[in-house]
Amino acid sequence: MKKSYKIEVDCPNCALKMEEAAKQVEGVKDASVNFMLLKMNVEFVDGYQSKDVMTKVLESCKKVEKDCEIYF
Repeated sequence: MKKSYKIEVDCPNCALKMEEAAKQVEGVKDASVNFMLLKMNVEFVDGYQSKDVMTKVLESCKKVEKDCEIYF
């Protein structure tokens, strides 16, 4: 399953850090961040609940960019 989320991030470098952090979370098959559109696209591994995974993604992203936000 793929979903798109609105994000809040200050710079392209921070967006890249968020993308890399998201890719490391269990349950994420792939992730990409578009800084210009302020969107994160996430593809989930089958059998994982998107809300549970996104909670972990947000925690992971906040470790690398404390001011970021993901709206889900």
